[in-house]
Amino acid sequence: MGAQVQTIFPSVSTWQKRYSLRRCADPALKAAVGFWFVVMVVGQLVFAFTVASYYGLAAVRGNTALAWTKHITHGQVPGDTLGNFAVAMHLATAVIVSAAGMMQLIPQVRVRFPAFHRWNGRLYLLTAFTVSLAGLYMTWVRGSVGDLSQHLGSSLMAVLIMVFAGIALRSAMARDFQTHRRWALRLYLVVGASLFIRAGLFLSLVLNRGPFGFDPSTFTGPFLTFMAFAQYLIPLAVLELYLRAKERGGAASRLAMAAGLSLLTVALAFGILATSMVAWLPSIRQAYDSRKSIVSSGVDEAARLYRDLKVLASAKYNFDENELNTLGYQLIKAKKFNEAISILQLNVEAYPKSSNAYDSLGEAYLDNGDKAQAIANYQKSVQLNAKNLNAVKMLEKLKAP
Repeated sequence: MGAQVQTIFPSVSTWQKRYSLRRCADPALKAAVGFWFVVMVVGQLVFAFTVASYYGLAAVRGNTALAWTKHITHGQVPGDTLGNFAVAMHLATAVIVSAAGMMQLIPQVRVRFPAFHRWNGRLYLLTAFTVSLAGLYMTWVRGSVGDLSQHLGSSLMAVLIMVFAGIALRSAMARDFQTHRRWALRLYLVVGASLFIRAGLFLSLVLNRGPFGFDPSTFTGPFLTFMAFAQYLIPLAVLELYLRAKERGGAASRLAMAAGLSLLTVALAFGILATSMVAWLPSIRQAYDSRKSIVSSGVDEAARLYRDLKVLASAKYNFDENELNTLGYQLIKAKKFNEAISILQLNVEAYPKSSNAYDSLGEAYLDNGDKAQAIANYQKSVQLNAKNLNAVKMLEKLKAP
């Protein structure tokens, strides 16, 4: 009889274990969510500050032609007023939507300042809608880097942003706040995909010590196609798992969700750190660099003044490697290949140990139809850095000996 009772009713130790799991599950899941939110806020703040500093200060200084073109395909096109306006709106709303979105998710703000929460929410929805429309215009009308699969991925993201924003607004107006919060969370994650794709891309570059699954010269490849969709589909899938674990899952599933979310957040944190070190912090330093650009006077003037000013006014002018390299690529895009070669030759002269400088010069020669000089400069680039995969791949394409 005693044995039968034990099979029907769990032992005291079993109840204690279950009670202990329940006590740990909810705090663990809450802590994991808090950890994720802190990492997201830090990443979005650094991203927004970078965009505002680099692109905003360039606009204030009247240097959009060079600064915007450096990182954005067709960043500024002379005479294309509508296209230039779309780029400006995309950049401005990216800053606003990053700040407004994180404010919406802070419970204390929602509870203590409901009026601010409502008006900030309206601003958030409007900017999210605007940044999506501008992104679609830049992709399909203005032209963007990448292939068709990437464009489809980013376009689906823009459509989801607009759909989620509409549902979140409608449910809020209907005072169905439980539904509103679920769709607002989905919207926040899709809007934040720009942070996820950067973190994932730069983390892969660090772990692989170079490009993984894509060609950096064309910015196409299976990994980038995967990231074009994964940047928002994976976060959305994680959110659905979280909601299910929180609302219907047992203690074990909530603990598993907490552990999984914590691991993903650690990966996100390292990705944000890698992006900051490689891309964001250099852009911020350049934005607040008080030295004048040596290329601001144009190609001929830059070449003529470079040697003199580097000796006489090195503290006043910016002689960094990327200054001339950026101008060289701007000239390549404008199909002014001879001018680009002149500028990039100047860069090689100033930085003779830079593999990237020779790589860029090789590309200019190749675009100008000078295969022999292109091979010579790509070979020099590989001699300086055998891990320069772009130069290696270009030599294979050119069938260099």
